[in-house]
Order: sequence, then C-alpha cells, then structure tokens
Amino acid sequence: MVTRVVIGDIPVDVVLKDIRNIHLSVHPPAGRVRLSAPVGMDIDTLRLYAISRLGWIKKQQRKLRGQERETPREYLNRESHYLWGKRYLLKIVEREAPSAVDVQHSAILLYIRPDASQEKKQSLLDAWYRKQLKAAIPDLIALWEKRVGVRVNEFGIKKMKTKWGTCNPDARRIWVNLELAKKPKECLEYIVVHEMVHLLEHHHNERFIALMDDMLPKWHSLRDDLNRLPVKHEEWEY
Repeated sequence: MVTRVVIGDIPVDVVLKDIRNIHLSVHPPAGRVRLSAPVGMDIDTLRLYAISRLGWIKKQQRKLRGQERETPREYLNRESHYLWGKRYLLKIVEREAPSAVDVQHSAILLYIRPDASQEKKQSLLDAWYRKQLKAAIPDLIALWEKRVGVRVNEFGIKKMKTKWGTCNPDARRIWVNLELAKKPKECLEYIVVHEMVHLLEHHHNERFIALMDDMLPKWHSLRDDLNRLPVKHEEWEY
C-alpha cells in the first residue's frame, strides 16, 4: 500500500515492504519521489528522513526536468534512431520472410512482415540493441578485470529507467542499461568500469572516487557527456 506525505510542496509516496533499509528515489520524467522502507517503520520517522533529504530531492528533480528527452518512438520510416552515438534513419522493409535488422550506410534497416505491430518493431530493435551490447561488453570486461583487479562472474543487460548500470558485489555480477547501445562506446566503457570498481568499493565515497580517478581519469567528463545526451522518453509507473 502506498501512503502519500507532503514535504513542503513535494508529494512523497511511501511504501512499506520486506526490506532492511530505507531507499529514497526520484523518478523521470517529472521527478516523482518514492520512499521505500521496512515494514513497521513509523510514518513520522520517515517524514523526518525525507525532510533531511529535501535538498537532494530538489537537486534530482531539477536534473531530471532539465534533461533533454527523446519524443516517444513510433518506429516509422525516416525516424531517427541511434547506434553507438551515431544517428541513423530507420527504414522499414516489409517482406514475407523472417524478421531482421541491418545497418547500411546511414540507415537502420528493419525487415518485418507487413502486418507487424509497433510493439513487434520495438521488440525486434530492442533485441538487436541487446545483441550489440552482448558483443561489446565481454572485451571491455576482460580488459578492465586486469586493470581494476577484480573478477566479474556474470554480466547482464536490462531496461532501467533511473540507472545506467548496477552491480551485485556478492554475486560479482554487473548489469548495464539497454539504452547504452545508443550512446558512444566510451560511455559504455565508463559504465562498465564504474560497476567493476563497485566490486572493490560499494559506496560512492572518497575511496570510490579515488579509485575511479586512478583507473579512468576522464570519467568525470564521460559521466557529464552521458548525462547530457538525450535519454529515452519514459513515464514511470509504480
């Protein structure tokens, strides 16, 4: 069950669930605020916690609301799509044959049956983007395992609305956002390194920053470049 509290003029959705720690998050595109907390926590305690993080909440909301966002994709001819930071025009090729995706010059060719729905087109392009990432990530992991001094047991790719990557230090597993196939490869490398460094240091503290500075000195500029690029249009649903 969701309980809504208002901090100043900011509504905060509070959800009590079977977790150990409080988790505060701000979601795109409008900056909706969600506070997840362990079952049994007092609502007034959570209200005070949200008040203590009010400055951070407002900062995240300003960042989300100011970020350039793509218009929703309709998967039509001559619509702009991206691969590794380069813009391509989508070309729909209808045929009575198995579906496929190819790149030719400045076009992404989507071979599809004439009656294919928009959802089917999206699914095929998503699968194609996933394939690009699956081909690129293993070499990056192999390169950076030696430099960072960690071992990655597994990597995965998934759609994420609020993060470019994440990791599970115990399982030594890293995840990257499917949208990274659309960004420059340097941005993918930055996220892979970022998550691998989290296998050494779980938190974004001074040690983490020092490790990143040592491993990838230009990570600040790569982070800024990634955050300046247009992101996928998303409406967050709880």
